[in-house]
Amino acid sequence: MNNIVFSTADATSAIVSWLAVHGVAILAIVVFAVFVRALEGPFVERLIRKAVRKGTPEEEKLREDTLIRIAHGIARVGIWLVAALMVLSEAGINIGPLLAAAGVAGLAIGFGGQYLIRDLLAGFFIIIENQYRVGDVVCLDSTCGLVEDVSVRMATLRDLDGTVHHVPHGTVQRVSNLSKEFARINLDVGVSYSSDLERVIACVNRVGHELAQDKEWKEHIIEAPQFSRVNDFADSAVMIKILGDTKPLQQWAVTGELRKRLKIAFDKEGIEIPFPQRTIHQAK
Repeated sequence: MNNIVFSTADATSAIVSWLAVHGVAILAIVVFAVFVRALEGPFVERLIRKAVRKGTPEEEKLREDTLIRIAHGIARVGIWLVAALMVLSEAGINIGPLLAAAGVAGLAIGFGGQYLIRDLLAGFFIIIENQYRVGDVVCLDSTCGLVEDVSVRMATLRDLDGTVHHVPHGTVQRVSNLSKEFARINLDVGVSYSSDLERVIACVNRVGHELAQDKEWKEHIIEAPQFSRVNDFADSAVMIKILGDTKPLQQWAVTGELRKRLKIAFDKEGIEIPFPQRTIHQAK
């Protein structure tokens, strides 16, 4: 019985001694990790809110919140991983083999997940730089459509046929945003070589001004469509360039309405819009 009591006393003493030496250090590591985690939140948030390019308040907040959430997740994993390794080392566990195994595993995962990492990094910079966002119409290389969702890994587009395209960020070489800040009417119209060009210009400018003043359309138009230049001497027509600015995503509707009004005005003014003609001779 005495031996048992003595052994228990020795064990208790050993535990107390160990806790006195290592327990305080482990507690200090945990407290320090909690402290760093608490400081990381405000620091990362301020850094990201200063780094993100400015836009409308809604757009800016969306990008900032997305980046802050990603950065918090990475920082949280990193802080607690380092703290766990320090605790294991303080507890007397040799973390060398563990680090070696983690290195090998990390190398294997790196080779296998290199495309995933590429997509994540590309998506991170897309969000920071505000290249496009939900609601924009974009072309990612040859894939075009309305952006329905942007995650850190990929963008989801829906084209005019209703087809949904999932495009990983890392595969995109060129991003073309058709609806950022403003859009442009860029219309080429052909008129007959016999037309009075000054009369054509006056008609085009009048139609563009009337469209910009129309109560149904004026809220969509930033700058009225106007004659810009004679763009080309084609085979059967003089090509004139018409330019104007609209609000994002409105360029197609405004251009369609402009075409309709130009056709009506040209008919009234007797201005001919040429079209290819072919004469067929029938053998007798």
